[in-house]
Amino acid sequence: MKLLPRAAVRKLHDITGLADGRAGMLRLDLNENLAGCSPRVLAALRRITREDLAAYPHYSEARRELARFFRVRPAELALANGADDALRLLFDAFIERSDEILLVEPTFPMYRLYAQLFQARVRSLRYDAAMKFPLEDVLAALRGKPPRAMFLANPNNPTGTLLPRAALRKILGAASRTLVVVDEAYCEFCGVTVLPWIRRYPNLVVVRTFSKANGLAGLRLGCAMANGRSADALRRASQPFTVNAVAVKAARAALRDQAYVRRLAAEVVREREPLARRLSRLGVRTFPSGGNFLLADFGERAPRILREMKRRRILLRDCAADFGRAGFVRITIGTRAHMRRLGRALREVLAP
Repeated sequence: MKLLPRAAVRKLHDITGLADGRAGMLRLDLNENLAGCSPRVLAALRRITREDLAAYPHYSEARRELARFFRVRPAELALANGADDALRLLFDAFIERSDEILLVEPTFPMYRLYAQLFQARVRSLRYDAAMKFPLEDVLAALRGKPPRAMFLANPNNPTGTLLPRAALRKILGAASRTLVVVDEAYCEFCGVTVLPWIRRYPNLVVVRTFSKANGLAGLRLGCAMANGRSADALRRASQPFTVNAVAVKAARAALRDQAYVRRLAAEVVREREPLARRLSRLGVRTFPSGGNFLLADFGERAPRILREMKRRRILLRDCAADFGRAGFVRITIGTRAHMRRLGRALREVLAP
């Protein structure tokens, strides 16, 4: 007898090698922090002992410290092995087979992947050609037969779209029977958050990550924050030792040097608009972004440009599959030095 995995698993693409083959390249493809983590994090990692590694991790002190930082109660916070794991916990805790999930696409692909894995139904709305969020369509969907959950990245990846608080308030007001998950992976680059609202809206969950602005993508630490009952459900659905002890120590050290994170985020924000202007002068359309990345439409030139940039050891993210046509490319914003190198390469590749 041939043993096969579940049908839902057989339909999924293997994404485990997404970061392979990138060593030594200028990595502008996965929205990482290109400058790296705070020196305090490295110092904390050097102090790790054999005993630290031999013991199972404990979380109570870290949860209290993280809760103080995010200005929530420890009971309102659940730790996860990165934001991806936090999203999976939400499916484990709240989503049944055949539940309907509302998405506005293109967006972070893990929402749809988990929906497929859990055999939920996806109702998809779309950004328009100007990357405008379809707010009225979303409100109508929430007020009709309500979906079980809505997953919303703000700022959105890959479009860069940033919803203001007024729009988010309308969505939450219309979603009284829907779990609303606001993924704030890039909030350090825009300053917009709904985290203080988790007590006002019992159906709101906010997801944060240490992978982006804090530069800890290699260690994997995320948080989901919600009212006490929802956060308790997430912890119950979690493995007992889901986050490793090294990641916990690194995150606590990162919290103590947020001045470094703010400086780095400010530099990224300063470099966003000059890159957009540079691309515009080269005849490339870009879209406003609230994250540490920029979406550009290179049109039919995109496949050649991606190849030429890779030949120059610069990686960009091809978003053709997200939009159903070639042309769209997502570019991570780095420091001024990173962007100068990118600018020189773009001039070479796009020169008439």
